[in-house]
Amino acid sequence: MTLHIYDTLSREKKEFVPLEPGKVNMYVCGPTVYDYIHIGNARPVIFFDVVRRYLEVSGYEVNYVVNFTDVDDKLIRKAEQLGTTVPEVAERFIGAFNENIAGLGVHKATINPRVTENIPEIVAFVQQLVDRGYAYESGGDVYFRINKFADYGKLSHQNMDELQLGIRIEVDQRKENGQDFVLWKAAKPGEIHWESPWGPGRPGWHIECSAMARKYLGDTLDIHGGGHDLQFPHHECEVAQSESVTGKPLARYWMHNGFININNEKISKSLGNGITVNELLKTVKSTTIRYFILSSHYRSPLNFSDETIAQAENSVERITNCIGNLKHRLSVAVSAASEAELELRSSIGAIQDGFRSRMDDDLNTPDAITSIFELVAVANQYLQRPVVSAEGLEMLIEAFALFDKVFGLLPDEEDGEMLDADIDDLIVQRTEARQSKNWARADEIRDLLAAQGIVLEDTPQGIRWRRK
Repeated sequence: MTLHIYDTLSREKKEFVPLEPGKVNMYVCGPTVYDYIHIGNARPVIFFDVVRRYLEVSGYEVNYVVNFTDVDDKLIRKAEQLGTTVPEVAERFIGAFNENIAGLGVHKATINPRVTENIPEIVAFVQQLVDRGYAYESGGDVYFRINKFADYGKLSHQNMDELQLGIRIEVDQRKENGQDFVLWKAAKPGEIHWESPWGPGRPGWHIECSAMARKYLGDTLDIHGGGHDLQFPHHECEVAQSESVTGKPLARYWMHNGFININNEKISKSLGNGITVNELLKTVKSTTIRYFILSSHYRSPLNFSDETIAQAENSVERITNCIGNLKHRLSVAVSAASEAELELRSSIGAIQDGFRSRMDDDLNTPDAITSIFELVAVANQYLQRPVVSAEGLEMLIEAFALFDKVFGLLPDEEDGEMLDADIDDLIVQRTEARQSKNWARADEIRDLLAAQGIVLEDTPQGIRWRRK
């Protein structure tokens, strides 16, 4: 089976064929950096990280762009509240974003372009729209004529009459049509601004992504992604802007993830139920958060609660415990393989084929997770054998590692936790202390391991450990 992706524009699953064989250009709308990201923002961050990982494991070279909106009304208000400047607000929360995605085990994008670093390209893009009659200046602002673009509404599948329900229309005599959207905003006194042919101002929200996507990835993207809430108006406006300039499709595949609710309620400032990733990472492991996000199909809604997080934590623990058992047995395994290893290789191959088949079906992560637990079952059954080979154990460990390249569900030994080798060394020291009846030293090592969340268990093969 080859990869098929559900395309928001066509409303159907389509075989994935990039413009250039072996290469994928992917653009995902990034954060407006005026505050910490919340759990709802974490869903596209993690999901599209997995999309990128899976494409890379599948042999593609991925050019992955995630932008930063570092000038906006929200940043201006935040700077006023904090008594600082817009650039200082942006720098603070870009740093926080980078720390948070690292904490979530997310690989950094190929590039994170900033609006403020691409003003000349944005101004030039707006000028092209003006020159072609798709945009007009009024009172220092520049607006896009949506009536000029015949396909406006094709992405979100709305007609012009229905658009009244999707756009908050304000009475503005400067617009030719109340639904026209802003490309360039005239600066108010004291606001951050840049010079332009229409006077001092700054970009509108929608135009920035059109300009940066074209600059860094070309006229047509392979994949354009983001949250469901971006379909309209943001992505709809991007389509109109970009295709009015290039005459080409903006993206071959549009991907939009569903919402996250908190205890079955929509995340809302009025409800005060937003949970920032910054706070969440203080109490919940990154692997648990990733599992929670991936346990539901990306286009479906997802509910965050203490119960769903606990379920995710238990599931990740089952996987890590299994791998811990494999690594423990590897230290005492025999070198010779037998008929059992031939059967094991066949079972692993079938599970890996199933994993790829499920991922190829519109990145179906919850079904693909079942492949991981199929591997857990096979591994646990193999571990029941009185004699296992190093070859068999290594096959299983490598199979888990391949899955982890895509999902990132295994703990990083460099994330501040005690390394496996150090734990093994301490267990040896504790065993020697007990044998020499140095109970104080044995208890000291036990307490040290417990403080690191390491649980010791006696097994017929000796002491083994696992992380809580």
